[in-house]
Amino acid sequence: MEEFGAISVEVDERGVADLRLNNPERRNALSAQMMNELAAFARRVRDRRDIRVVVLSGAGGMFCAGGDLNWMKAQINANRETRMAEARRLAMMLKDLNEIPLPLIGRVEGAALGGGVGMACVCDIAIASRDCRIGLTETRLGLIPATIGPYVVARMGEARARRVVMSGSVFRGDEAAALGIVARAVEPAEMDAAIAGEVAPFLELPQGSPGRAKALVRSLGPQIDDAVIEASIQRLADTWETEEAREGIAAFLEKRKPRWAGTGGT
Repeated sequence: MEEFGAISVEVDERGVADLRLNNPERRNALSAQMMNELAAFARRVRDRRDIRVVVLSGAGGMFCAGGDLNWMKAQINANRETRMAEARRLAMMLKDLNEIPLPLIGRVEGAALGGGVGMACVCDIAIASRDCRIGLTETRLGLIPATIGPYVVARMGEARARRVVMSGSVFRGDEAAALGIVARAVEPAEMDAAIAGEVAPFLELPQGSPGRAKALVRSLGPQIDDAVIEASIQRLADTWETEEAREGIAAFLEKRKPRWAGTGGT
């Protein structure tokens, strides 16, 4: 097993890489270190001949609870340039994962919130446990799911994305499957078999052709290029500067309700 600090990677004799978010004490939330390590793995894996499939999961039965609390706290007093740099760190990590020239299979358990939904959406196939809590919760904080937005909309389509990105609602695995975030939902006890079933077909294929097919499909789908990514970063930076974001983040950190709760949003 390769230990990076915030992630771990273990490759078995079949060429299946277990890419694990490895900070269960913080619910595998996305810290700057974790994002850097994920991006580095995604870039290096392109040249590894010993890996045929990557399975992305979270340690401790928890997929990813979104942004790390300390990382978010640092954004409160940061200037616009710093906030944009941190948003770009997340955006480019997602881009690197999205472009891995290998099958990327997501094992979504426990919770996938905010950025965790973005992580599920860059997987080629994601399987959720039925009891998993899933939600794009950014609007609860006065923010928007900006840097993950291109991948969420590419996965869900605009109509289905509209149903959930505005409300900040949290739902379970079956609804995530209906929305297209994950391929299907299974009982927790069935997760091992479900993941094994998704991995198996790729072990019968040459290493290169799935990645080339993936690149073809990406070229035919919504274009997530540098301009789209930069626009999402700009929108997030604009939102961070609103009074709603300041109040929403403060309420979250102080473990209280924001002032608009129960007042019709005013």
